[in-house]
Amino acid sequence: MSLTLVIGGTRSGKSAHAERLALAMGAPVRYIATAAASDRSMADRIGRHQARRPASWETVEAGYALADALDREGVSLIDGLGVWIAGALHRNGGGVSAEIDRVIEHARRSDVIVVAEEAGQGLLPLDSVSRAWLDQLGEAVQRLSAAAERVDYVVAGYPIALTAHPARSIDGLRHHGDRDVRTGEADHAVNVLAGGPPPWLRDALRAALEDACDRYPNEDAARTATALRHGRGPAEVVLTNGAAEALWLLGPALQPRLAVCVNPGFTESEAALRAHGIPVFRVQRDPDAGFALTPAAVPDAADLVIVGNPASPSGTLDPAAAILALRAPGRVVVVDEAFMEMVPGEPGSLAGEPLDDVIVIRSLTKLLSVPGLRAGYALAPPRLAAAIEAMRPPWSVNSVALAVLRAAAEHPAEVAARAERSAAEGADLARRLQAIDGVRTWPSVTNFSLIEVVDGPAVAAALRARRIAVRPAASFPGLGPGHLRITARDPDSNALVAAAIAQALA
Repeated sequence: MSLTLVIGGTRSGKSAHAERLALAMGAPVRYIATAAASDRSMADRIGRHQARRPASWETVEAGYALADALDREGVSLIDGLGVWIAGALHRNGGGVSAEIDRVIEHARRSDVIVVAEEAGQGLLPLDSVSRAWLDQLGEAVQRLSAAAERVDYVVAGYPIALTAHPARSIDGLRHHGDRDVRTGEADHAVNVLAGGPPPWLRDALRAALEDACDRYPNEDAARTATALRHGRGPAEVVLTNGAAEALWLLGPALQPRLAVCVNPGFTESEAALRAHGIPVFRVQRDPDAGFALTPAAVPDAADLVIVGNPASPSGTLDPAAAILALRAPGRVVVVDEAFMEMVPGEPGSLAGEPLDDVIVIRSLTKLLSVPGLRAGYALAPPRLAAAIEAMRPPWSVNSVALAVLRAAAEHPAEVAARAERSAAEGADLARRLQAIDGVRTWPSVTNFSLIEVVDGPAVAAALRARRIAVRPAASFPGLGPGHLRITARDPDSNALVAAAIAQALA
């Protein structure tokens, strides 16, 4: 549970920012209004506030006891504190301190957001009533700030963090499959194509290693080759230290006010945004609908949407039309196509579509079996590419990774052959998993399958006892302990892991 304080001057945008924070919490919201429609102008002002809030939010008016209006189950948004304090002083001349204590105590049991006017930016008022209001407001804001996990100061519509960003840890979002593999185990946890890089790529790597010892990385050839591969211009390509770096650059580059992550999906997207203090709203794919994308579930206020296609860990491939339906005025859509390389023909890819509000992120490390080299890139319209490039550290892509990017662009037939192999291995595993009683599966276009069993930890432990590693999927938002992600290998290995799962469920 948490307490968030949002402060700012009149018409600074503090209320709108607080509303985005409340929306991102993903729980029912109770909006606690402190202002009354005392005249036509105030009534119009209140009406504008009401119109931009979701219809599902409950609105209540704050009374003498502010804490009595707080919601014990969902999110409580108090807007704004200064008006309530003015009313309290008018009604009984005080009682503010005790009520602030009650609000702070309530925030230990549920989520509370308080919007407060900034105090103390001008001269001390000449009249006693104004001084009393200013004193009470200033003291209340300081006490709330001391107790809050997050304090944002809004200026001209832009929030400035005054505290460490959100108390809700991102650690739970940073679990990846490589943690689940121990030495000597059969690896069905990491979704990299087995067998290491192909011979033609090994040759390029050896040559690049020699060059890397003599000079700093030069990205020109890799950028040009990557651009040509997708029919884009070099100014639309940002080379990155794996797809993960591209995702981590989005927050500072785009500075969204409310981001949406479509889940279940690659959790580094959300971790990166939260680390930069950006509110994140989760849109959940429905497993009972085959994890299909639902564009209508994205809030209108979202100005950034990140979606995986194909999605991980479900392996769901959305048609391009569904991805494009996420677009809206003032919004940027980011499509994480890290697994698109594994899909023969790349149906639904937007990599070759130069759209002014769409960024596509790609990775070569999985299909080409070079995860340690971190070779990725973003494809974006020049203005967005320049914004991402401005946030990127110099030389973040080393010479050997650049060789991977260039070689992949220059060997399209060989890359396509590896995609066919990945698809065949994935289809083989999927058929074997579908035949096991007690296993729920979903269609996947990748080299991994998501399954659900009654007791996921017990199955994972049984496999580990047989020196087989799989990926528990409970760390993906929207999934639970019964979900496991199984990576495909050659048919013999697939047969072994499927037999081990069947035995664990027997």
